[in-house]
Amino acid sequence: MLVLGLWIIAAPAAAQETDSARIERLEGQIEAITRELEEMKLGREVVAQADTSMYGLGPAASKVYRVRRGVSIGGYGEVLYENFAVTRDDGTASGKTDQIDALRGVVYVGYKFTDRFLFNSEIEFEHGSTAQAGSVSLEFAYVDYGFSDPVGARAGLVLLPMGLVNEQHEPTTFLGTERPETELLVIPSTWREIGVGLFGAAGGFSYRGYAVAGLDAVSGGSSNAKGFTAEGLRGGRQKGSKAVAENFAGVARVDYTGKLGFLIGGSAYLGNSGQGATTPAGQVIDGLTFIWEGHAQYQAYGFDLRGLFSMALVDDVAQLNEAQGFTGSESIGDRLVGWYVQGGYDVLRGVSTRHQLIPYVRYEQIDTQDRVPVGFSSNPANDRTILTLGAAWKPIPNIVVKGDYQIHRNAANSGLNQWNLSMGYVF
Repeated sequence: MLVLGLWIIAAPAAAQETDSARIERLEGQIEAITRELEEMKLGREVVAQADTSMYGLGPAASKVYRVRRGVSIGGYGEVLYENFAVTRDDGTASGKTDQIDALRGVVYVGYKFTDRFLFNSEIEFEHGSTAQAGSVSLEFAYVDYGFSDPVGARAGLVLLPMGLVNEQHEPTTFLGTERPETELLVIPSTWREIGVGLFGAAGGFSYRGYAVAGLDAVSGGSSNAKGFTAEGLRGGRQKGSKAVAENFAGVARVDYTGKLGFLIGGSAYLGNSGQGATTPAGQVIDGLTFIWEGHAQYQAYGFDLRGLFSMALVDDVAQLNEAQGFTGSESIGDRLVGWYVQGGYDVLRGVSTRHQLIPYVRYEQIDTQDRVPVGFSSNPANDRTILTLGAAWKPIPNIVVKGDYQIHRNAANSGLNQWNLSMGYVF
């Protein structure tokens, strides 16, 4: 033992570096073998993304984390057909036209410079063509520096780590042809802003926390944000496009993921949203905005279960209404509430096939004007419930076909039912 110790002390630095690299490589191989053994044991019992997602991102968006060096390319896409009822709940004509849309086509491009530095990005093409109703957007583009597995730093255009859809919005990762309304209007997904922060995982827990450019509650700024409305906060996103930077915000998330297929956690966002806007009398509007949510998900043994509750509180809404010229039931909500529960089960589990067939149901309640300031009123059409009944078929894990029927009800009795069909892919 003494001779071995002397040999280690006398070994050249280069040899020690080689040994360190070899140990690191062996640790990586052991981790990969462990994962493969776990997959062999569980087979299809655990949904694919449970062990291929990294730091909250979807499987394809995580590809750059799994390459040793150089370029990684992934992507996803969705095509959606919507068929609307001829009449609303109150018997009036809906006036809605059925439509089919190349909803999204996305390319992920990443580059791993070293074991510690990497770049990751998402470029999204929406609605088929910019010559028609389409657009092209940079959904995220950031640089990571990994201090260690428990701690990394991130800077750039980042997805805010809120809810179950904002970071993982690839069509194979969630049930339903359309995303939950709560995660569109209370949590304004897909939500990205320029920011900097920390991320990591340790002991079954994962976390992300950033300082980001704030929302813009009043339209007319350099980002062309539409501002908050009675329908929700979605119009306040600045998307990193000439974002007004008078106000910044903080966002943080913690999840427990110690058991494969299981996730529970929550997140919160806090920051002013006035972005320097003033009332007609010249008073600066703060528009403090606080959004929080709690979520849980279980995807194992054929089950795909999730639930989420979210609430948003907005200050100075009377002033925001005045700045935007809103009156009566046009008011922004100073409290917005939404929640949903969803369940699906693979009825082909146990059958000797790679196919999955997952009937699902989702029940959602949302009110974007749960409370409004004194002197304003709520539009009952914004107090809604949505029941979604459908099924998803996956011939392979990377391709999904979904069909569902949505029953929309609201306090104004003007709900409009629809059925939808979508096809999605991820690579």
